Amino acid sequence: MFGMFIIRFVGILFDLISFAIIARILLSWMPSGGGEKIRFILRDITEPILGPFRKIVPRLGMIDISPIVALIALDLLRGILLQILYQLF
Repeated sequence: MFGMFIIRFVGILFDLISFAIIARILLSWMPSGGGEKIRFILRDITEPILGPFRKIVPRLGMIDISPIVALIALDLLRGILLQILYQLF
């Protein structure tokens, strides 16, 4: 019972982080003006994840692909972590 709670919690946590990164990407394409509080919240949530990727992944001209790389890495990490949790529980 507790094992399934942990597995679901980890899955939901990764989903929420991925959603926050996608929301930040979409908001970056829109002009500023309203919704600044949401932008700050999303930045505070996602920057600890995206910051290290920005140091590693070079920009492609004006395009920052670090969020895409971060989403792929999060998905891989999620799969590995859930696989380990399924074996434990």
